[in-house]
Amino acid sequence: MIRLVLPAHLRKLAKVNGEVHLDVTGQVTQRIVLDALEAAYPVLRGTIRDHESGKRRPFIRFFACEQDLSHEPPDTALPEPVLCGREPYLVVAAMAGG
Repeated sequence: MIRLVLPAHLRKLAKVNGEVHLDVTGQVTQRIVLDALEAAYPVLRGTIRDHESGKRRPFIRFFACEQDLSHEPPDTALPEPVLCGREPYLVVAAMAGG
């Protein structure tokens, strides 16, 4: 089970409270987790990744085990603590402005 934390505006859009739990098997990568998230919550399609390119949207960041994974290739395996549910995978909305 993967524990996933979404920013408040995406939790509201998906109508979820707290963490999202996803059952994912096999090699677990950022792409696999985001695919599973979008399959479970179709309303989130296009909010985290671009529809056509699949690339991360600007102002969205990914973290796990205190590491910024935002610029890692999407098919890089997630850290072991995330895979076993000890640590969450975080989707973070970056802030900008002045």
